[in-house]
Amino acid sequence: MHVQHFYDEDLAQGSYLIGCQASGEAVVVDARRDVDVYLRAAEAAGLRITDVTETHVHADYLSGSRELAERTGARLWASAEGGPDWTYAFPHRPLKDGDTIRVGNVRVEAVHTPGHTPEHLSFLVIDGAVTDEPAMILTGDFVFVGDVGRPDLLDEAAGGQDTRFEGATRLFASLRDRFLTLPDHVQVWPGHGAGSACGKALGSVPATTVGYERRTAWWSDAVAQGDEARFTEMLLEGQPDAPAYFGRMKRWNLAGPDLLGERPEPTRLEPAETARRLAAGEILFLDTRSLAEWHEDAVAGALFVPSGKNFATYASYAVDPERDVAGIVVLAADAEHAAELRDKLAWTGSDRFEGFVTDLAPFARAAVPRVRPAELAATRDRFHVLDTRAATEHASGHIEGAQQLHTGRVRWRLDEVPMGAPVVAHCQGGGRSAVAASILRLHGHPDVRELVGGYDAWSAERDAAVPA
Repeated sequence: MHVQHFYDEDLAQGSYLIGCQASGEAVVVDARRDVDVYLRAAEAAGLRITDVTETHVHADYLSGSRELAERTGARLWASAEGGPDWTYAFPHRPLKDGDTIRVGNVRVEAVHTPGHTPEHLSFLVIDGAVTDEPAMILTGDFVFVGDVGRPDLLDEAAGGQDTRFEGATRLFASLRDRFLTLPDHVQVWPGHGAGSACGKALGSVPATTVGYERRTAWWSDAVAQGDEARFTEMLLEGQPDAPAYFGRMKRWNLAGPDLLGERPEPTRLEPAETARRLAAGEILFLDTRSLAEWHEDAVAGALFVPSGKNFATYASYAVDPERDVAGIVVLAADAEHAAELRDKLAWTGSDRFEGFVTDLAPFARAAVPRVRPAELAATRDRFHVLDTRAATEHASGHIEGAQQLHTGRVRWRLDEVPMGAPVVAHCQGGGRSAVAASILRLHGHPDVRELVGGYDAWSAERDAAVPA
């Protein structure tokens, strides 16, 4: 049996290639949209992708299952559980609890594990050439390392009303009746790791075992003791803010993401003409430099989306493909870098990619307006303070009178940020609030400043001012 784990740290997302070397067949589970990574891996392992499936309707990224099936001719399987509201609209083979996908000697058996979402499946992986016992379970957003999938996303991001309580009940039953009945040795390979908004306390190691979670997970005692009320209370407490784009991901994944096909090398654009188009409002320009460079030399009219480890996440906060109809241009080092950024934009559906520039000389630029903590403290009544951290961070300590609005919600709730006073945006250190501030400026807020050093600097200065 061949097992290969693909993990992207940006969206903290995992996917899997499971194959049988004897037959040369393989299945991919929870593919992302830049499917060449799976094609290359399968070729290197001497496998052909014959089947594609996914654990559930994803909220944090667009599925690549349909894309991969189209590129390979593989059979496309999707959950038939959860009822009519959770039925995929594109052609697929239905998977119900107990159904099996066979790739040579390897069996991938569907297990209905609702709770995070009603249709959610996990997959037991059995190497039939060796044993009939499962070696591992691919749990998607059901069980993570040290945590479980949150049941409140439908309320938080998809317009649901109190679905979190029914979801918690179903998750409790799935843990008790499905997960904890498995042998301790079964490896657990989840769909997300630390940093994902699909849970609140995900571990940073890639995998665990049923036995380890039984002994150490925060939820295990409550489930083992049959205490659903305590489990529900602990589960729902302190869940992170869900970015607003999650609702769109659910809708688009159910409908079927657009097919990308094989994409050519990105186009290198002429800088002066691109600068003219930006000034005319004809394109969205993503300034991908570092925070320090942005603060000293920001491109006028650009969105700040640094090309580091959070590029896809920040781009999903800054761009709304349903309303931002202009083409996207990025600042990139070269065509290879631009292709990487283009792929990451596609993960959450920003497909209107036009090309890249490498030279900012023709662009209008200026330093970002910023406020130091001491200045803000001395003139607090002049400013509207916008805390772009998560609600849990805000609750643990905040600037008095600050409005809390997560960076991932700003683009969709612009009217909640008042225009009447200069806005000072901050997060913990300055990165997220720089993204949020660029969104506000682009969409008409006339005076948006950033707090130097973020809440960390504010706290340090406040503490230094307190007599010993």
